[in-house]
Amino acid sequence: MSVNNEREELIHRINETQRALARLFAQQHQSPLFTSNLTLRQLKVIMLLSINGSASGQDLAHDLGVGLGTVTGIVDRLVAHGLVSRHEDPQDRRVRRVELTPAGTDLIEEINNAGVEHYRRLMAHLDTETLRALDQVTRTIRDVADNLNQATR
Repeated sequence: MSVNNEREELIHRINETQRALARLFAQQHQSPLFTSNLTLRQLKVIMLLSINGSASGQDLAHDLGVGLGTVTGIVDRLVAHGLVSRHEDPQDRRVRRVELTPAGTDLIEEINNAGVEHYRRLMAHLDTETLRALDQVTRTIRDVADNLNQATR
């Protein structure tokens, strides 16, 4: 087997293993992702705001690939759920910015913590040597991801 074929086979196997793990994790229906009653687009808005801090309607429309009217409806529903708020942009009073409320921040924390806790339970069953190897691999992957992210900016 050539080096390129072996690399492609390894990448394929790793991807398949990650998908299988994701399916197993998704079976844990206690996750706030399953109990929140939010649509996928609403969850995307919540996630974008958690990453960016705040965003204008135009920013959200661009990031979601939808029109401003669609974003207005999504944000209206999130405001009704108490997860986001709108306020005037201090630099441009014509622009309304959207940001997470404390309840929205709590939801993101719950989602993150549920995933981390599930992963911690899994790792608790691994031996120390395996954990060391996993630590090294995940740090290497993170470094490559950081480098790629910086290169695309």
